Amino acid sequence: MRLWSKAKRQGAWDPQDIDFAPDRMEWATLPEQRRQRVLQLCALFHAGEEAVTLDLLPLLRVLAAEGRMEEEMYLTSFLWEEAKHVDLFDRFFAEVAGDPGDLSRFWHPSYRRILDQELPDALRRLETDASPEAQVRASVTYNLVVEGIMADTGYLLFDRMLGHDGSLPGMRRAVGLLRRDESRHVAFGLYLISRLVVEHGDRAYGAFLRRMTELKPIVEDSTRQFLGFFDGAYPMGITMDELMRHSRDRFAGRLQRIVRARTRTLHQLRVPGHRRPQPATAD
Repeated sequence: MRLWSKAKRQGAWDPQDIDFAPDRMEWATLPEQRRQRVLQLCALFHAGEEAVTLDLLPLLRVLAAEGRMEEEMYLTSFLWEEAKHVDLFDRFFAEVAGDPGDLSRFWHPSYRRILDQELPDALRRLETDASPEAQVRASVTYNLVVEGIMADTGYLLFDRMLGHDGSLPGMRRAVGLLRRDESRHVAFGLYLISRLVVEHGDRAYGAFLRRMTELKPIVEDSTRQFLGFFDGAYPMGITMDELMRHSRDRFAGRLQRIVRARTRTLHQLRVPGHRRPQPATAD
């Protein structure tokens, strides 16, 4: 409920209020290579935001069916925020970048696999399998990997591309707001997986380890393929080693958070009270 309160206070920003006028004027003066770098990063974020908006509902339905009212309440803010992020990048492409063409040219194979296969398969599986293992698999894919590791690496790149010289102030402000939203999503994922590990023990913990192991090499391949687009001329001095280290550090950090959950109790996790569905009775 603390996350829900933050979402109400901090998440009620409107992409239409972002002033992109300075960005539009500056865009024409940026070197073509830099424009392409920014476009690629925005295109990948846009595709990710659109994918999670489309695929989130099964997780919300599972928690609702279990009577976890407070978790369901908070998850409703996810749909609002993810859709808002799609709106934000749509505005940037239309009002700043002009007509950037087919943005799918920036999607490298491992990124496509995560968004077109791993993410929808994990979330849609919940429509027929609401087991703790399936819930862990879905949350790891969505909250921890797509939003907590891949997007976090993207923020590092945004900081390098836009922050060093104050370029594109509208987009810099927008990314700060987006980042704040997504940090709450990651926090919820860590909580949800921790709760499932505490409640279901090795069943949930094993599912967590398996899913992290499955996705780690795909994410690393995605990072390499992303930088391959730049043909060695990495943005703002960032290196392959730095990005790979950043990604691995995020994997290790998420892993340790869940490892610690195995020694906790439900009370220590502050699990929200939830209402168990009552059996139907005859009139």
